Amino acid sequence: MKSRGLGDDVAKFTKATGMQKVVKYMSEGLNIPCGCEGRQKAMNALFPKKYK
Repeated sequence: MKSRGLGDDVAKFTKATGMQKVVKYMSEGLNIPCGCEGRQKAMNALFPKKYK
């Protein structure tokens, strides 16, 4: 999957390092929504990749 922006790059990094699992586990345990998808979309809109 090609990255559409910075949000996709951050998501790939957190998944590769295992941080994404920790955040999802903690947010479920605390019963608080993570908001990861919303942040990812916002970062993609603010910092899009420009392919030539």
